[in-house]
Amino acid sequence: MKIILTGSLGNISKPLATELVQQGHAVTLISSKAERQAEIEALGATAAIGSVDDVAFLTATFSGADAVYLMVPPNFTVRDSRAYHQHLGRSYAQAIQQSGVRRVVQLSSWGAHRSEGIGGIIGTHDVEEILAELPGLALTHLRATSFYYNMFSFIGLIKARGIIGVNYAGDTRVAFVHTQDIAAAAADELATPATPGRHVRYVASDERTAHDVARVFGAAIGRPDLQWVAFTNEQMQENLERAGLPATRATEVVDIYAGIGNGTLSEDYEQHKSALGRVKLEDFAQEFAAAFQAAG
Repeated sequence: MKIILTGSLGNISKPLATELVQQGHAVTLISSKAERQAEIEALGATAAIGSVDDVAFLTATFSGADAVYLMVPPNFTVRDSRAYHQHLGRSYAQAIQQSGVRRVVQLSSWGAHRSEGIGGIIGTHDVEEILAELPGLALTHLRATSFYYNMFSFIGLIKARGIIGVNYAGDTRVAFVHTQDIAAAAADELATPATPGRHVRYVASDERTAHDVARVFGAAIGRPDLQWVAFTNEQMQENLERAGLPATRATEVVDIYAGIGNGTLSEDYEQHKSALGRVKLEDFAQEFAAAFQAAG
């Protein structure tokens, strides 16, 4: 199959490209940076250098493809995250229509089933809706749960204050996911023909409480007394702004974590779970410990 991937050499797209190439597919990886071409080609993929907001470029790249994997590159510099997602969603939709692609797998998020009350995930909801309007498309929303790697942001907090936490309680049970498991699910979807229509697949690796996170991470970094501390929304907002996030983007993050705490993000996930992936919390804790030590 000829498969097109967005996401350059990111945490999902690089292992996804590697897996698909090993399966014998002809993979094209889109990147905005020409200096990535050699590394992309070293994976056995073809590099397509251009911008994902360039409809003409996307149309030319998508033409003749059997399947396309779409993601919106994270960008914390834009002032309006929702408008940014909507713009790229429309670019993708136009290119799909003009190129004639009929199989699309879109990286989405748990909580994207809702049209409000989900913080920064609202833009991902919008992209789902934009793509779902395309007729005749076999579309899968790959709804990933809470990314393990977001917890690398705890390193500074642990080193500075000896605690770990966000604005949800320690007994909150959270579905976490590793990017390797997302890549594996995306590879499975892309290589499997799908019937026209809208499909949803949730991707999670492990389900653990926040207290479990503190205990497992504490053991991994040699701080067995590490405790989870639940911040208020106001404290979380202040912490994020102090870390350099613009106020509006900080509020989006606060609302996402609040949605985990009150069950808003997980309500549809709980009704439509898929089998958990391979990478458990204890596995990721080793990655966390390595990054913690490297941070000095």
